[in-house]
Amino acid sequence: RVLDVGCGAGASSLALAARVGAGGYVLGVDISEPLIDRARALAPQDTSALFRVADASNAVLPEGAFDLLFSRFGVMFFDDPTGAFTHMRHALRPGGRVAFVCWRGVGENDWVRLPMGAIKDIVPLPAPPGLEAPGPFSFGDRGRVTRILTAAGFTDIAIEPFDASISFGEGETRDAAIDDAVKIALESGPLSLVLADQPDDIRAHAWAAVRTAFADCPGERSVIINGAAWIVMARNPTASSD
Repeated sequence: RVLDVGCGAGASSLALAARVGAGGYVLGVDISEPLIDRARALAPQDTSALFRVADASNAVLPEGAFDLLFSRFGVMFFDDPTGAFTHMRHALRPGGRVAFVCWRGVGENDWVRLPMGAIKDIVPLPAPPGLEAPGPFSFGDRGRVTRILTAAGFTDIAIEPFDASISFGEGETRDAAIDDAVKIALESGPLSLVLADQPDDIRAHAWAAVRTAFADCPGERSVIINGAAWIVMARNPTASSD
């Protein structure tokens, strides 16, 4: 019995459902109704995965109903992460586990570092958010993650670094792959917010600069960039800590 937090369009939930088999089930929750609609549309009829529009930090969840609390890049956005994990822990059975992956620091992740670095002399960049402000990199500090989970009542906390090469942009040719990488960068993440209100000439200048940055990355039919994450695991105590 798995709770998938921030399940998006359901890819992780469906993969988990294939692992738990017919005897188990997966509940995927996300605050985005369009993503949940997409997850439901993609789910095969015989899957054990269910999907629900909900904020896991405060949603009504059955006490002790889950064996595993899972998330793939979905737990870094809580306004009160300690309160959120405390709330979610109550949905775990005694001895149940939490396992999630979250980004490390922005400087270690090329999907933000490269495009933002490329435009720093073209448009003024906003002040970086506070290290503990909700956002993709708010769990970049291993010590903070440990403090949050400890305060939320978890034990046996293990946090390991995970480094990977990421295919960021794909195409039939090298040029097409680079163009696709730029398109992704311009349509999502902090770059899209910085350029949202900029005139067309500035956007074009930024597009060229970001393209140059991605052109320096390896790859033939994709652009290979570096990604850095934490894999975090912990356990709900067998005896109540409340």
